[in-house]
Amino acid sequence: MGEVLRDSFTLPGESGYEDLTLKLAKKWGADVIRDSDGTQLSEEITNSGYGIYSTICLIRSDNAWAKQNMDKLQQNFLMSYPVVAESETVVIQPLKGYFKEQFMVNATDDPKEFWQVFDRTTEEEVPVSNWDYNKETGEVVVKNAKKWHKYTVNFLAVRLWEEISMYNHITNDWGDKEHLMAVEPRYPETQENILKWLEEWCISHPATTVVRFTSMFYNFAWFWGDDIDCRSIYSDWGSYDFTANPVALRAFEKEKGYKMTSEDFVNKGFYNQTHNAPSKKYQEWMDFVNCFVVEFGKKCIDLVHKYGKKAYVFYDDSWIGVEPYGKRFPEFGFDGLIKCVFSGFEARLCAGAQGIDTRELRLHPYLFPTGLSGEPTFAPGGNPKLDAQKFWQNVRRALLRKPVDRIGLGGYLHLVEPFPDFCDYMEKVTDEFRLLKSFHQAGEPYVIPGKVMILTAWGSLRSWTCSGHLHEHPEVDLINIIESLSGLPFEVVFKSFDDIVSEGIGADVKVIINAGVINSAWSGGDNWKRAEVVEKLTEFVANGGGFIGVNESSAAEYSSQYFQLAHILGVDKDLGTKKCLGKYAYKLQKDSFITAETKGADLPICDGIYVLGKDTTVLAEKNGTPTVTVSGFGKGRSVYLSGYRFNLENTRLLMRAILYAGQQEDAIKTYICSNPMTECAYYPGSGKLVIINNTGTEQTTTVQMENGKEVTVTLLPFDIEIQ
Repeated sequence: MGEVLRDSFTLPGESGYEDLTLKLAKKWGADVIRDSDGTQLSEEITNSGYGIYSTICLIRSDNAWAKQNMDKLQQNFLMSYPVVAESETVVIQPLKGYFKEQFMVNATDDPKEFWQVFDRTTEEEVPVSNWDYNKETGEVVVKNAKKWHKYTVNFLAVRLWEEISMYNHITNDWGDKEHLMAVEPRYPETQENILKWLEEWCISHPATTVVRFTSMFYNFAWFWGDDIDCRSIYSDWGSYDFTANPVALRAFEKEKGYKMTSEDFVNKGFYNQTHNAPSKKYQEWMDFVNCFVVEFGKKCIDLVHKYGKKAYVFYDDSWIGVEPYGKRFPEFGFDGLIKCVFSGFEARLCAGAQGIDTRELRLHPYLFPTGLSGEPTFAPGGNPKLDAQKFWQNVRRALLRKPVDRIGLGGYLHLVEPFPDFCDYMEKVTDEFRLLKSFHQAGEPYVIPGKVMILTAWGSLRSWTCSGHLHEHPEVDLINIIESLSGLPFEVVFKSFDDIVSEGIGADVKVIINAGVINSAWSGGDNWKRAEVVEKLTEFVANGGGFIGVNESSAAEYSSQYFQLAHILGVDKDLGTKKCLGKYAYKLQKDSFITAETKGADLPICDGIYVLGKDTTVLAEKNGTPTVTVSGFGKGRSVYLSGYRFNLENTRLLMRAILYAGQQEDAIKTYICSNPMTECAYYPGSGKLVIINNTGTEQTTTVQMENGKEVTVTLLPFDIEIQ
C-alpha cells in the first residue's frame, strides 16, 4: 500500500514491560502511550518522547475520602423481588437476591420520603401508613395485605462497589485489591474534594499530555445478583437509573415543582431501559441530570486546561449525562472523544460527534484474558487475531464512509506476547487506518443523493446507537439496520416524532426507516396514537417519499388496525383477534429489484403478518408468512421487512430496498460492488477507489465508475485494494 504516515495510534503501556511497550510502539506506529485500569506507566515510558494519556475516574479517585464519607456515596432505586402474601402481614427483605458487595439499603434517609410499596397484583400503591421499615432486621413489614397478592418495595440502595471496578476486579481476579466506591458529586463537599484531588493530580503528573476521563460522574445501570448463574440482573448502557439519590430528587422537585417518585425509576421492574419508549417525565429527568453533569464537568475540564493538558472523555462506562449528541455537549470543552468499538455503528457514533477536535476509537479485542461474555481472548484457547479481523471488518467499512482521527487499544500489553500473529495483524490495521484517513483528508466520499431518516422516539439524542454494544441485544432490529447502514453510501439522519411534527420532513429526505417491536423506543410507542404523526408520514409518502417499516413499525393497539401505517405498508398484523376475517391470498413474486442478489431474504418472521390486497406485492416469504413486501401509495413507495439481522446479504437487500423506496434504482450501477461480500468507496478529492473484502475467503468483484469504466479486482481474505 506504499509509505504511510505513522501516527494517530494510542498504545497501552505497562510498567515492568518497558522493552515490549517501546517495541510495539514502534511496530504499530504509536505516537501516544496510555495507562489502563489496573496498570501504571514507569518513568522510562513517560520520558520516552511519546505523548502520554493518563486515565482517571473522578468518582472513584479518592477511596480514602469515600470511606470517610459513606453518606455521600452514589445511590439508586431498586425493586425487591415479589413476595406473595399468605396472610394479612407480608415481610419483605429488600436486598434479597441482590449482590451484597455492590448494594446496601439506605437506612439513613427517611424511607417514607422516597420508598414505595406496591401490590403488584393490582398495581396499586400501598398507603404509607400500611408499611414500616425495621432498621434492626432490615425488613419491610406490610400490614393489611390481601392474601395471595404479590408485594414489592421500591427502596433506595447505596452502592458500595463502583461497577467498572467491580467488573474488572472479578474478571481479572484482583483478589484482595481494594474495592473502589463511587461518590455522589452533587454534594458540595464531594465537588470540593474532586476539584482538590484533580488539581493535585495535574501537578503531580507533568508528563501527562492528555487526561482521559473515564467517563464523568454516572455509570450506566448495572445491577448484579448474588446468584452467579444470573449475575447481571439489569444492564443498560443508556439508562439513567444510577443518577437517583436524595439530594438530586430534592433539587429536581425544587426546580421543577413536582416530584420524581421511586416508581418513575423502577417502572414495575422494567426500569428505564433505553429500548422502551421514554416518558416525558423521564426525559425531563435526563435533561436535569445532563445540566448538572455539564456544569460541574466543565469546571473539571477547565482545571485540566489550566495545567496545559488536553481533556478527552471516554464515551463508555460513566458516560451518563454526557450525551455526545445532546445540545449541551460542546459546552463541556472536551478536546476529544474516545469510543470503545466492536462494530460499525459505534464507529459512526464517534465519527459524527460535534464540539470536539479529536475522535478516537478504542479497538477490540481489549487486552484482557477474556471478553465481556467470558470467552477466552488472550488466554489459552483464544484467537485474538481472528477476533481482531472480525471487529476490524465491521469498523473498517464504517470508516470508509466517515473518518475518525485516531485508533488505539487498551488493557494489559504483556498479554499479547504469546500471540505474534496478532501483533503482526495490528500493524496491518494501523497502516490501513492511516491510509483511509488520508483519503478523507482530500474530501468526503461519494454518496447517493438524498437522505435516509431513522425515525425513533429518541431522535438525534441516540444517533448511531440503541443503548449499548451490538453483542448485547442482537435481536433489536434497529441495531442491525444501523450496523448495515454504517458502511453504505447514504447520508443518514436521526429524527424523533416530535421533530417531524414541529419541523416537518425535509425536502432532502428520500426514505424514512422505522423499525422495532410495539412500545419500543425504536418503533415509537404511543407516538403512533398521535394523529399528526400519521398525517405527516402519509403526506410524505403520498407526495413521493419512501417509507420502510420493519417488524412492528407503526404498531399501536389503538385503532381498527394494528399498524397505524397499514394503508401505506399494505400489510397488517393479526394478534389472533381476526381469525374469522378473510385474508388476501397473495402470489409470491420471485424476481424483483430488491431481492435480485440475495436469493430470497433471510429475515426473522413477524408472526401474524397478512397482506391487505392486490396492491401489495410479496417478494419473499418464510413458512407461509410474508417477509418482504412492497406497496405504492400516491406518488410514493413503501417496503415492509418482517425483521432484520445484520449480515452481508441482508445489507445488500437493505440497500436495494432503500433505493427502491426512494425511486433511485439506477444508483445501483455506480460505485457499488457487484459482489455483496465486498464494498467500496470512491473519494472524488483524491480520485481513489477503495475496495474491501468483508469475508475470510477470497472474493472477486467489479465496480462501475461514473465514467462507465469497470474495475475488477480479486481480494484476499479481509483484504483491501486501492485503485
